[in-house]
Amino acid sequence: MSLARLVVTAVRVEGRTKAEVARDYGVSQRWVYELCRRFDAGGEAGLEPRSRRPRRSPQRTAEVLEDEIVAIRKELADLGADAGAQTIRVHLERRHPDQQLPSIATIWRILSRRGFVTPQPHKRPRSSFIRFEAAMPNERWQADITHWRLASGTEVEILNVIDDHSRFLIASVAERIFKAADVVASFHGAASTHGLPASLLTDNGAVFTAVPRKGLCAIELETAALGIRYLHSSPYHPQTCGKVERLHQTLKGWLARHEPATTVEELQAELGRFRAYYNDVRPHRAIDRRTPSEAFVARPKAAPSLPGVPMASHLRVRRDRIDITGVITLRHNSRLHHIGLGRRLAGTRVLALVDGLRVRVITEDGELVRELISVRAATTSRTVGPDMERCRDTRRHDAARHHTSGGRGIRTLETHSCAYTLSRRAPSSARAGHRGESTERAGASLTSPHLAAEIRRATSDAYAVWPLAVR
Repeated sequence: MSLARLVVTAVRVEGRTKAEVARDYGVSQRWVYELCRRFDAGGEAGLEPRSRRPRRSPQRTAEVLEDEIVAIRKELADLGADAGAQTIRVHLERRHPDQQLPSIATIWRILSRRGFVTPQPHKRPRSSFIRFEAAMPNERWQADITHWRLASGTEVEILNVIDDHSRFLIASVAERIFKAADVVASFHGAASTHGLPASLLTDNGAVFTAVPRKGLCAIELETAALGIRYLHSSPYHPQTCGKVERLHQTLKGWLARHEPATTVEELQAELGRFRAYYNDVRPHRAIDRRTPSEAFVARPKAAPSLPGVPMASHLRVRRDRIDITGVITLRHNSRLHHIGLGRRLAGTRVLALVDGLRVRVITEDGELVRELISVRAATTSRTVGPDMERCRDTRRHDAARHHTSGGRGIRTLETHSCAYTLSRRAPSSARAGHRGESTERAGASLTSPHLAAEIRRATSDAYAVWPLAVR
């Protein structure tokens, strides 16, 4: 029984005076009179606790302003942009610069009362994270690749590069599949517009690092040559690259609210519109609700401070066993390539000695089996020797073949910017015996001064093309 019912019972049932009851139970006489009045008016229900909320609040936000807050929330949500209380407050300040506006907490309570906020108590509190931020623009870039699907369901990749200090979206590029050379090209495209960064932070994806393969990938070689400090996050710890990871969420929210792209080109155009909105319109919470463009130009930009180290060669030794088809595999620039050594050597253990683009395959006894050198050809048409194999790096659609396979005589080789290896085989008589007895030497570069000599030598020997690098 509550104290209110006990007091009323003592007065109405026992017949005691109100002053006596107030003194015995330690309450005021005024409260005893009030309880008796409420009991006479409403019975037991009149004794239930009542709200202490005031009947009116002079400081309450106007209904018109609450409706505007809700309208901004819906507008931002339909656009696919962030629509939190802080973002809404910035938009209100832009619309009403001279008006007293509700606080962020008040806006949050209005959204909660209107049913726009879903409680998420399972989220880790922000105060538990150890934050870091670059002090200057271009002091550190963060880069990462995320996935998206076109209208047909085809999965594509999106490379996002963000400035750690200003949150400026440096680049947002879409490709069907990003290769090591594509990452380098996107990096230089962004640097040509916004300058080179002092450091670059990425995760441990195959196009960003070759440390697990005990080597260096293209972007690692490029940053070392430019004097840029290259950093990697801890494995399985995406929080280190949290800024670009959070950008992925904002980007995907935007794309989900717009018409699905049917091609990579349409997706790239949509990424351009998102980048313009993100950099120039959207206020960012982490930089005091300024736009990233404003923060990016507010301070002097950092530049690479390390001495450039040319790292043209990539040295490693790979042990392998020739399979039943006479082939071993070698990974280069994040792609797996197959080197034919002959079926007669099937089961033989060999060593692949890799020095940049030069590969020597020897047996465990030190006998040379094959030697290859990759050369980079210009975009032109040239004539080379017979028995040409189709280059595995040629795309099947919307690109001309390098050449056709088989046949005798001189063939025209349609080349483009991919790298390939020209190796000269020994004559047929030399290949009749044990395959390990034949020696293969790499041809010289197909540049103009040496082209005629290579063609003359090609008429007597068979040539093969083996790709060593991605487009």
